[in-house]
Amino acid sequence: MQSIGVLTAGGDSPGLNAAIRAVGKAALASKGMQVIGFSDGFRGLMENRTIRLDEAGISGILTLGGTLLGTSRDKPHKMLMGDKVLDMTDAMMDNYNKHHLDVLLCLGGGGTHKNAYRLAQKGMNVITIPKTIDNDLSMTDSTLGFDTALSIATEAVDRLHSTAHSHHRIVVVGIMGHNAGWLALGAGIAGGAHVILIPEMPYETTKVADAIRQRLRKGKNFSIVAVAEGAVSKEDADAMQSMLEAINKTEDKEERKAIKSQLKQLKEQQGNNIFSLTKQLEEITGLESRVTILGHLQRGGVPSASDRLFATQLGTACVSLVKKERYGVMAGLNGHRIKAIPLEEVVGKRKVVPLDHSWIKTANEVGISLGA
Repeated sequence: MQSIGVLTAGGDSPGLNAAIRAVGKAALASKGMQVIGFSDGFRGLMENRTIRLDEAGISGILTLGGTLLGTSRDKPHKMLMGDKVLDMTDAMMDNYNKHHLDVLLCLGGGGTHKNAYRLAQKGMNVITIPKTIDNDLSMTDSTLGFDTALSIATEAVDRLHSTAHSHHRIVVVGIMGHNAGWLALGAGIAGGAHVILIPEMPYETTKVADAIRQRLRKGKNFSIVAVAEGAVSKEDADAMQSMLEAINKTEDKEERKAIKSQLKQLKEQQGNNIFSLTKQLEEITGLESRVTILGHLQRGGVPSASDRLFATQLGTACVSLVKKERYGVMAGLNGHRIKAIPLEEVVGKRKVVPLDHSWIKTANEVGISLGA
């Protein structure tokens, strides 16, 4: 009897339950396999809180959003225990062995992949599934949850057109994507935004305002501005770069510490960028401006057909990898096939939007301003 452990970690994402169901169904169909779920990510593994993923346990979850296993952002090597932060990887290894697991499947984003890799280096057999609505995991064409989030964000942009037009306003839409602009760029193009700002392309407020004023001169007295949460102005981007260079140049520990503190503060202020940008645009253009932050709305609810299909492919591919004893890998999408990618090629890397990507070219060709 082969035993498979499953956990979901990091932010929730549409399609997680579909992937869990696929693992369970493929394992049950193979016979000689059992699946055990751990509640609330790596903390559940550490605390040995389990859910039996048998036929009854996975029934009716295909269309459900979220994750029936629950999730958390706990890190195995830095876990808060009371008032202390401790390395709990040994406790996780003990519970892994206690259940006689052959492998642990970890469903999550960049942080989850790093944590899984740490456990693999301790000797645990792991396989990962790429899950994040930001679509920023390396070595996979897409990630679970991105398609659903893209559809939700696009629908939001669609709906804001009517109110922006009716009230002659600028509507600035905050879309998830702290380090990568895939979601804002895709939803902005699909939803017909007039300006799209992404982390990969620091923007100039004057250029954004100019694009809106050009629309005004054409008699179009409203605009939609789609902004990724990690988008930064050119001024802030230059300041951050200068700080990074200063950190690398100085040998004084106290000076380096002070600069790092300043850099941290500047990064923390990014969340307020969208509000200051909106105020500036109102002052420059004379148009009333409003902010709409989509927030967690983007990763809730029923997964799309595409994400359900993708989740089912990923889950069944993982069971096939278990049969072949292919461990220490991520089940990633390459073309139309699911391939096993060694975790060392995945961790510590981020898939951002290349400046020569076809979506960037498309945006430029239909007249969307990227603020750069």
